[in-house]
Amino acid sequence: MTLNSVAARTPDGRGLFDNLTLAFGRERTAVVGRNGVGKTTLLRLVAGLSAPAEGAITRAGTVGWLAQAQTPADDETVADTLGVAAPLAVLRRVLAGDGSLDDMAEADWTLEERIQAALAEVGLADLALNRRTADLSGGEQTRLRLAGLKLAAPDLLVLDEPTNHLDAEARAMIADVVAEWPGGVVLVSHDRALLRRVDRIVELSGLGARVHGGGWDLYVERRDAERAAAERDLEQAERAVGRVQRENQAAQERQARRDRAGKAARANSSDPKILLDAQAQRAEESGARGQRLAERKRQAVEADLTEARERVERVRQMALAMPPTGLPGGRTALNLSEAVVTADDGRRLLGPLSLRLTGPERVAVVGPNGAGKTTLLKLIAGLIEPSSGMVERPVRAALLDQQAAMLKPDETLVEAWLRLNPQGTPNAARAALARFLFRNVQADRRVGELSGGERLRAALACIMTGAQPPQLLVLDEPTNHLDIDSVEAVEAALSGYDGALVVVSHDADFLTNLGVDRTLVLKGGQLQPSTTP
Repeated sequence: MTLNSVAARTPDGRGLFDNLTLAFGRERTAVVGRNGVGKTTLLRLVAGLSAPAEGAITRAGTVGWLAQAQTPADDETVADTLGVAAPLAVLRRVLAGDGSLDDMAEADWTLEERIQAALAEVGLADLALNRRTADLSGGEQTRLRLAGLKLAAPDLLVLDEPTNHLDAEARAMIADVVAEWPGGVVLVSHDRALLRRVDRIVELSGLGARVHGGGWDLYVERRDAERAAAERDLEQAERAVGRVQRENQAAQERQARRDRAGKAARANSSDPKILLDAQAQRAEESGARGQRLAERKRQAVEADLTEARERVERVRQMALAMPPTGLPGGRTALNLSEAVVTADDGRRLLGPLSLRLTGPERVAVVGPNGAGKTTLLKLIAGLIEPSSGMVERPVRAALLDQQAAMLKPDETLVEAWLRLNPQGTPNAARAALARFLFRNVQADRRVGELSGGERLRAALACIMTGAQPPQLLVLDEPTNHLDIDSVEAVEAALSGYDGALVVVSHDADFLTNLGVDRTLVLKGGQLQPSTTP
């Protein structure tokens, strides 16, 4: 597949990228870039689901598409999602003796065997083909659609955030599929373990696309080197501007002294007026040439400075300063004792389990989807109470989920901060939001307009900058829906948090970079023995 001078725009006409020329073959390509830069739009162009605003796309093979989120129809079955309902019907008519001559010709005698093999490869062995797709979990639906792609065997596989909402086992399966796919793969992901399995990375920005050979670690090494070089160029440009300003100031002062001396000499001279006027004209022209030269120098160094600032701004990470909580090292932050949570119908969802956190501990909770992790976090944060057992929360706790549900879509950031910090003032709200990079009119944006990374940043601003920042922070899959720059910024911010931390995440890199002290495995609502990371 080849993209030649392709441009894409949003429905309201805003440009995403222009003059994009790329080729995709039998290699694994990851597309990275900040949210809103057009990564999913590029994938939809590659998959043939959208047309470019300008340019041309040439395809010489079949393309398979795995969307980030897809809602099945109410009557859609597993066979429908796999794309095998029609050929299965043909095969079954033939086996039942009701098939026509056309059915006999079309019958795929290996179909059922291939279906079962594809389902087994994605961890869905023995799944009934007549089961409703909507009854499956989100992770199971992703596995099912991937099995359908295995059956179709397209030449180019296009995946948009394929590991979102998947547990560690499913993430590893996706990575294996990508690594072993016999054709080409193009994907968007913030899963760094998956990005290590690709052959090249395309960095997409408003300036176009830059192609980096190799996987994630090599890309980061080069990216960080470029960031360091950009910082050095900015420092040199600032020094150059200061030097030229000093030189111009000195030249102006010299010219002023010459002008004063010339006027004094003219006043005391007995030379003819025409000669004095010619001398004054030459002096004025010389001074003007010096001023023009100085102006060209000033414009040149200021242009260099502007370019250097833009380069640094494009690569500089968000700097989120987490305020201190003052949690003492020996204070109990949480104590669960034989806690049990049951559903309304009496089913046990969680427990009995016991857990104690002391001081600024960092605890990761991992486990398969459906193990009860979110229920545990709600119990820890005080959003639900146990059916039996005891929960002690001696410190203030706050839960931050992947959707930042504490924020309301129709409120502005200032309104959200004031609702969550009722003792504050509008000026305090704006000052707090500015610390988290929502400055001036940015603080008046509505929550519903924010990207995933911006929502998480806004939620942190609202809960961490009040009169009493929470000393226990509970995070539920905080990196879902974030671009990698935002993930790294959140990692850097949380690394500076001095309170206790409980986090659920399937992102092993994220947990490692947080520096968790112990990892708890939750299975079937029960905590397994804790381990080191």
